[in-house]
Parts: sequence; structure tokens; C-alpha cells
Amino acid sequence: MSNDVVQDATPQPGGGDRVAAPSPHGTAKDAGDTGYSKDLKARHINMIAIGGAIGTGLFLGAGGRLASAGPALALAYAVCGLFAFFVVKALGELVLHRPSSGSFVSYSREFLGEKGAYVAGWMYFLNWSTTGIADITAIALYTHYWSFFTDIPQWVLALIALAVVLAINMISVKIFGELEFWFAVIKVAALVIFMIIGIVLLATQHPVDGAAPGLANLTDHGGIFPEGLMPVVIVMQGVVFAYSCVELVGVTAGETAEPHKVVPKAVNAIMWRVGFFYVGSVVLLALLLPWNQYKDGQSPFVTVLSKLGVDGAGDIMNLVVLTAAMSSLNSGLYSTGRILRSMAVAGSAPKFTARMNSSQVPYGGILLTSAVCVVGVGLNYVVPGKAFEIVLNIAALGIISTWCTIMLCHWVFVRRAKAGLVERPTFRLPFSPVTEWVTIAFLLGVVALMWNDPEVGRRTVMLIPLIAVALVAGWFAVRGRVNAAAAEREAATAGETARE
Repeated sequence: MSNDVVQDATPQPGGGDRVAAPSPHGTAKDAGDTGYSKDLKARHINMIAIGGAIGTGLFLGAGGRLASAGPALALAYAVCGLFAFFVVKALGELVLHRPSSGSFVSYSREFLGEKGAYVAGWMYFLNWSTTGIADITAIALYTHYWSFFTDIPQWVLALIALAVVLAINMISVKIFGELEFWFAVIKVAALVIFMIIGIVLLATQHPVDGAAPGLANLTDHGGIFPEGLMPVVIVMQGVVFAYSCVELVGVTAGETAEPHKVVPKAVNAIMWRVGFFYVGSVVLLALLLPWNQYKDGQSPFVTVLSKLGVDGAGDIMNLVVLTAAMSSLNSGLYSTGRILRSMAVAGSAPKFTARMNSSQVPYGGILLTSAVCVVGVGLNYVVPGKAFEIVLNIAALGIISTWCTIMLCHWVFVRRAKAGLVERPTFRLPFSPVTEWVTIAFLLGVVALMWNDPEVGRRTVMLIPLIAVALVAGWFAVRGRVNAAAAEREAATAGETARE
């Protein structure tokens, strides 16, 4: 008989949570982890980790951020990248403690109680459902770049994109992994080729838009902080969002045969990838052209290549950005399907989201996320020019909440390890608990500093009370099911213990 036990946090009368003490004889199990295949290979996980750190935030968003913050954007990417690495390192340690497709929601249930899991899960759903709306909007916009598609309404293109990615997710996790692998290959290849071109231009001092590239582009146009420090601070929100898929490594761990071998390598590689691809490419862009020649809404890579007179540069980069958006939508449907299933088994999500098809895919949760994305199709019909901006900022709140939850879970995990209740793996987040609290403080600081952006950031912050009210109301609606599910788990655990 297995020594594994089910750990849960049972809500007590009066609203308090009692977190069951972890068993020193085994690790916790999440009932929502049963039934999955183990078809994701090491190459899938590694490339998903790369793809999670490279997306439209770099390919498209870096242009507008360079135009507002100047060359100091590279520092913003470096700082946010460091904290993103801390988050995924903490998550990696939790994965080695107990791989779970429920990922941080499952860990929240174990270390923070059912209320913590409920908030973590629904905030993550908020993040990815709104990101999905942004993705299908972006796909429609990028497709309109080609004249062949200009006569097709934006909302129709958005609906087609959603239908295609939904169908892919429903087939099998192996197809998902294979698609993400090749999406990542395209993104990495595009970046590497551009960086080689940029380095050659620098080394040969080949003119770009009539002027030689180099350090003069940093010093002769206002320096590193041409507009001061505040624009750099304001873009932090968008930079954090650019890294918002790195936590996907934790979700995929539940569907790979050897997570203890694959996850540490994938997590450790994220740090140098962030430094090389994000920071390196932004520094290169700033050296090739003055910061004020980049503009919002145009890929900075297209800006440089067009200045060189490269034919088809816009077409090539538009295809890459389209790939990045498809990859993000694909990842969002995948991850929310697994997270919602973990929640449904615990009673905090609709029952149908726990259902799996014959291919071992949790189709209920995927369909729920897709249904919210259909709202995005409606936004593309009603306000096609504003749909992207409306949802992007809501998604930022979701990812910041998710990252804070991961760090809180890790902090409690370390405390329990010190008490001898669980055992920490050798793969560890350094300098705990200081790292957790500094990371949380940084993320909350990003939210607070959004207030300095009256156009977008302030409106986003004002949504927080509304989200909080919705979460409280939702908890009162589901707590009866949560109590019942917890009671069933306790009864099952007691029966298993008696048999042993």
C-alpha cells in the first residue's frame, strides 16, 4: 500500500481554514492529477520553457516601450527577468517536492488552504482567459497585415483562430507539446538570426538609416534614461506581463514521465535565456538605432530591418509575431484546463471542468476558457480598436497574483521543511525566505506604481476592489461543495490509513 496521503485544507465553521499537517511518510497527492498521460518529452518541456519567456511582449511590445522608456528598457527587462527567475525557481522546487498538473493551485491547497487555492486558481483563470482574448485579437490584427485578409472582419479571424487552437488542444497533450516545440523553434530562430544580423552591423559599422550604429545611439540622444526614471517604472507592468508564461513549466511537469530530471534543467536555463534573448536583443536594438526612432504598434525588429531596406521584413516578422500569439493562446487553453480540473475536484470550480476525454485531455476546463474567449470575439466586433488594450491590463493583475501565490506557497513549504514535516529537494530557491518576500514586495510595488499611469494603469488598479468582491461572492457560492469534497477526501484518507 502506498504511503502517500491526501493533504487538504478543510474550511472550518466560522470561515477559518484548517490546514492538515503534511505526513512525514510521503508527499501529498492531488486527486485532480489522476488520469493524465505522460507524453511530454524533455525536448517539449525545454522548448516550452523557452517559448514561455519569448512572446509578443518582446517581438511587438518592445517597440513602444523603447519609445517611451529609452535604452533603460534593457534594465527593466533585466530586473523583471531576475524576479521571474526567482518565481520559476521556487515553483521548480515545489514541483520536485510533488509534481502536479494542478501546479501552484494544488500547492496552494496544500500550504495555504482551500481559500488560497480558490483565489490562486480563479486569478490564474482571469489571467489566461483575458490573455486569450488579447491573443485572438492580436492574431486577427496580425492577419489583417496581409491584403488577402483585409476584407475579412476582425471578429471572424479571431473566431477562426480560437477554433483552430481549441481543436488542437482537444486532440492530445502530445500534439500540444509538439506544436509548442515548433512554435518555440520559430521564435528562437527568428531572434537568433536577427541578433546575428545586428552583431554583424555593429562589427562592420554598416550604416542603419544613414548613420553608423554603436554607443553614440545611447549617449547622443539623452543617455540611458532620456525621459527620466518614471517612464521606466511605468513600463514595468508590461514587462512583467511579457514574462507571464514562465510558470507553465510547473503545469507541464504533471504530464512528463521524468519531472525530477527535466524540470531543474529547464528552470535553470531560463535565466540565461532571459539575459540573452530579452536583455541582449533590447541592448542591440538601442545600439542599432536611436530609441526615439522606434514606435508603438510596430515590431522594433521590423523597424530596423525596414531601415536597412530588407524586402519582406515586415512579412517575416509579422509571421513570427503571429506564431507567438498562437503559442500563447495554445498555452493558455492547456494550462487553464489543468488548473480548473484540480479546482473542480476540490469543489471550487464547476463540476464539468473536471471531465476528461478519451485522449486524457481535461476538455471541460478548456471549453470554459474558450467560452470566455468568445467574449473576446464579441469585443472584436463591438470595439475592434480597443479590445487588446482593455483585456491586457486585467491579465497583468492575474499574473502578478499568481506569482505572489507561488512565492507564498514556497515560503510555507520552507517553514514546514524546517519543522521537519517535509523534505526540501537539493534543487532550491536561494536565500529563502528573503527571496520570497523581496519578490512579493517588488510585484506589489509594480501594482502600486501603476497608479502613476492615469490612462491605463490607474484604471487597472481601480478594478482590484471589483475583483475582490467577485472572489468573495464566489467563495460563498462554492464553499458548500468545497466542504463536501474535503470531507470525502478525509474519509478516503481515514479508510486508507485503516487498511494500512
